[in-house]
Amino acid sequence: MSHVVYHIVQHDGGWAYKVEGTFSETFASHDAAKAAARRAAGEQRIAGDTHGIVYEDANGQWREELADGHDRPWTEVEG
Repeated sequence: MSHVVYHIVQHDGGWAYKVEGTFSETFASHDAAKAAARRAAGEQRIAGDTHGIVYEDANGQWREELADGHDRPWTEVEG
């Protein structure tokens, strides 16, 4: 199981959450950014359906896999 951390940070004149180098939209307050991060983290933990997926890898090879909708990350919010 992977681990995803949502960090609350100052950003673009307000507050945002940051996950693996990507910022959310900017919120007017720390509390608003934290509430949004908690919602996003909670939604990411919800199981979904299992589906077959097809994608092209970095070497140009097409791959087929079964994406398990129950393989969800452990998430947390810091800050």
